[in-house]
Amino acid sequence: MQPTDLTGAHWVYLAGVVVIIATMVMRRNIVVPAVVATFLTALVFSNSIVTALASIFNASLVAAKELFNIFLIIALVTAMLGGLRQAGADRLMIAPFRKVMRSAISSFVVLAIVTYVISLFFWPTPAVPLVGAVLIPVAIRAGLSPMSTGMVIAIAGQGMALSSDYIMKVAPGISAKAAGISPDSVADKALPLSLIVGAVAMLITWLTQRRGWKVPSAALLTEWEETAESGLLATTTPPLNEHDTSSDEIDAGTVSRSRRLTSSPRSAARVAGAGGSGSSPSSAGSASTAVIDPPTASSDPGASTEFANPPESRTRKAVFFAVLVPLVYVVFIAYLALGKLGVVPALDGEDAAAMVGGIAALLLFTVCAAHEPTKFMETTAEHLVDGLVFAFKAMGIVLPIAGFFLIGGADFAADILGLSDGSPAPAFLFDLVTSAQAHLPNIPIVTSFGVLLVGLIAGLEGSGFSGLPLTGSLAAALSNSSGMDPATLAAIGQMGNIWSGGGTLVAWSSLVAVAGFARVPVLSLARKCFLPVMTGLVIATVVATLLM
Repeated sequence: MQPTDLTGAHWVYLAGVVVIIATMVMRRNIVVPAVVATFLTALVFSNSIVTALASIFNASLVAAKELFNIFLIIALVTAMLGGLRQAGADRLMIAPFRKVMRSAISSFVVLAIVTYVISLFFWPTPAVPLVGAVLIPVAIRAGLSPMSTGMVIAIAGQGMALSSDYIMKVAPGISAKAAGISPDSVADKALPLSLIVGAVAMLITWLTQRRGWKVPSAALLTEWEETAESGLLATTTPPLNEHDTSSDEIDAGTVSRSRRLTSSPRSAARVAGAGGSGSSPSSAGSASTAVIDPPTASSDPGASTEFANPPESRTRKAVFFAVLVPLVYVVFIAYLALGKLGVVPALDGEDAAAMVGGIAALLLFTVCAAHEPTKFMETTAEHLVDGLVFAFKAMGIVLPIAGFFLIGGADFAADILGLSDGSPAPAFLFDLVTSAQAHLPNIPIVTSFGVLLVGLIAGLEGSGFSGLPLTGSLAAALSNSSGMDPATLAAIGQMGNIWSGGGTLVAWSSLVAVAGFARVPVLSLARKCFLPVMTGLVIATVVATLLM
């Protein structure tokens, strides 16, 4: 692998990465540094102020194209949940899970297991919406904090399951092809490493987040739903640890007790007249996002949120949809399983995610038509708009950040920099990593951590897979001089790539979807995951070097 000649634009891009990481460490918002770094990188590369200014817009536009599928899934599932809540079916739907998820501890375990199993077989792309739609509300009601919920799903699905990819073997296949070895050899090394990282990260999450867990209460679910809209966090339910009344997810950009936020990215539309949903601001008890509408606000203003004295027909409809929605998703999971066996046409990750969104849309139409037959066209549109408003208000901040990191990859730099067709596109991030690898000494432990670091940096692009050819090539090049198994080095590089960019450490990755369903700020979720995941990666790398 020949060293790449680095230009001034490479160094400006590297400086931007360093500034952004330092800004994150200081717990400040990184949108401004990301936009400035995009502008300066494009300016130095093109020597054109016009191109540099246009790159600011193009970077966010390209990022929006790459991430809009996630935004749309969040919007559709949120809209569906809003329709279920308005019909009174949401709490009935989660009632059976209360028998197992009766406390924060049991919810923690069940979420981890279910997310891992579904993600291992079908990838996290369809797993996150499924778990988000069905199990997250149950976990919140059982006392698990929203931040803990997001961390468990991200670590179990987008970290532990995806980093091994033991069933589908896409990631091991890419790593092995670049290293010139068997995919099974990489997969066999990656599986135990992923379990080590996941176990350590889960343990640290348990220890650090437990003080924010609360005793089970139906009020917690209402509080969680209303928090996404009003920025208020009630204090009616005491935490499990009476000496610590603060929720662990209260962080920069998140909500705090007894005060209303005005700038949090999670503070979606306010209660009155926000978001342009078309809802009348005078409606009693209504809010701009349907998921927090009191279930009986339109038909029985005097009823409580626990459905005191609902009409019999309404109860039957609510029970019907409470059974129908989980049943539909169970059938969908069965279809995915049959696809793996070759019984029906198999779906890849993107197709499966699209199916989740399409199912949510049809269920929304059905529940609205059954609940309000004469107005369902209007209410359906309102729920869809409210879902989109929630998705973009909660996650839109990611776009300019993702745009900066996308300019580091050749696949996206051409569009961002406005290069003509056929013009060679720069690959700032990968050129920097390739140049750095030539300076790694031939000591096994140093080589292992060097490959891990390369994977972590390559993962900053936000996909988790684009850096696998690089770390695979490094594994082949460094194995002889370091005396290490190339499959072990490739697996270590795979851990760095996917735990970083696959959706646990990088806020502009698919971690956006996890944060959207848990209703926590994505930057705060990424910060919370940093210590558990990095500790797990360090321990796993040491184990791999000494024992594999």
